Amino acid sequence: MSDIDIRFEEQIADSVTSFLVAVREIAREGNGQQAVSLLLLEISQVLLAGARLGAQTDFSPREEFQPDVGPEADIDELRLRLAEMLGGVDAYTFVFDPYVPEVVESRLSDDLASIAIDLENGLRHFRAGNVDEALWWWQFSYVNSWGNLAGAALNALITVVAHDRFDTDFEADADQLEVADEMLESAPAAQP
Repeated sequence: MSDIDIRFEEQIADSVTSFLVAVREIAREGNGQQAVSLLLLEISQVLLAGARLGAQTDFSPREEFQPDVGPEADIDELRLRLAEMLGGVDAYTFVFDPYVPEVVESRLSDDLASIAIDLENGLRHFRAGNVDEALWWWQFSYVNSWGNLAGAALNALITVVAHDRFDTDFEADADQLEVADEMLESAPAAQP
């Protein structure tokens, strides 16, 4: 492999590692107020790595079957912590395939855990020295699974942020309308 390939694979591995460490730390901290913004940032960054993988010519593993790199990480605690922390914004809906528009009900905690499993599997291959397998796995799982899940989760988190920033309570709107009406009624009428 050339130096460019080595840098690419290391950059992808670094992005994956950063995402996994950050999501575990966000779940461990359990601060729901900060979690949405931090998860939004982390998903955006790992999606960049995924897009870089998706833009590459297909990677091919050296072997027909994946080398054994041990059991998958147990992410049940991560999933449960995220579900508890996200509470009322955990459940959401999205369209997995816009060309076969079927609404899917999901949970951010489940989707983030699935993304973590896919990324962690590739990282185990990378750390075991199976770089071709790692790149193949990350690319394959990005195109077939975690890319869509991350995009849907990103959209859900953006929506949470938008509602938080732009939704106003009805009473405040009514008060503002009343003040505006009073101002309009007291303004001198325009002459034709």
